[in-house]
Amino acid sequence: MEGARRVLDRILDDKLEAWRDSAGRTDDVLDETTGRLVPPAPDEELVWDGLGAVMPISRPAITQPVGGSIAVEPPTTDYQAVLPVDAPVLRRDDVIRVAGSVRPGGPRDPQLVGRRFRVSDEAVGTYSVVRIVRVQVID
Repeated sequence: MEGARRVLDRILDDKLEAWRDSAGRTDDVLDETTGRLVPPAPDEELVWDGLGAVMPISRPAITQPVGGSIAVEPPTTDYQAVLPVDAPVLRRDDVIRVAGSVRPGGPRDPQLVGRRFRVSDEAVGTYSVVRIVRVQVID
């Protein structure tokens, strides 16, 4: 278990924030000009901040289907967030923001810093030292 924690210390190097809109869309107001629901400000509360990692879900871009033809899959917008097991359990539609990095030499992916991700599947996996949730890019 100690070896797993040492490996995780090298992986969990993104500064993450988890935000929750406790009222969901029930407190949003209809903008009659645009027809869109507009959330009141501030609408979200910070439920956790700490070290974790956001990384793309790995899957092959090209697969070899039956008959030898090649099918190219569209690029995915799915990522996974790796959180320490003591982080609170996140819910669908919670938002994870990449606030920065403590990685020596800079972030693993500088383009992720400042981006927000919506939790789309909160139960991908829980292990002895880490919890994994599926997230999708918001902005």
